[in-house]
Amino acid sequence: MTEADRPTALDLPPVDPLPEHVAAYFAKCEDKLGLVPNVLRAYAFDTAKFDAFAAMYNDLMLAPSGLSKLEREMIAVVVSSVNRCFYCLTAHGQAVRALSGDPALGEHLVMNWRTAPLEPRQHAMLAFAEKVTVESAKVEEADREALRAHGLTDRDIWDVAAVAAFFNMTNRLASATDMRPNPEYHAQSR
Repeated sequence: MTEADRPTALDLPPVDPLPEHVAAYFAKCEDKLGLVPNVLRAYAFDTAKFDAFAAMYNDLMLAPSGLSKLEREMIAVVVSSVNRCFYCLTAHGQAVRALSGDPALGEHLVMNWRTAPLEPRQHAMLAFAEKVTVESAKVEEADREALRAHGLTDRDIWDVAAVAAFFNMTNRLASATDMRPNPEYHAQSR
């Protein structure tokens, strides 16, 4: 594997051979996405870490929720914009483009989400996610009430906070390891 082919700056070779369930997960990604996201390749050096990451990601981003998949991806982009995470901005910006059908929305959220054409509910969610990212110790009941005023339930508020917290963790790990997005993301859904 060349330097350019590594998913991170770290030399953490994957378990070889990959466990059957990890290989099956990679095959499913290839089938559905046309690629195996580099974040998954990066986690493949330790099956327990891979399993934990995949379980949390799938629960937060794909499981039933009062938040749409697009809204969860929008949270990922706004948090990643605050944290300036190249990997997540690229990968989740592409997901916003794909889910919204709007090739400009992902970039708009990256540059200045406050000026993006959003519904009031989405604006409130993203303001909350940004506050969780920048100054979580200052979140108070008024912040939660602002979300409730836009129809979010307490479970929805939990989901907004959980998605924001997850991407704060992954942004920091991606930046610390110089995780690189798959080149394919740049041209998709445009």
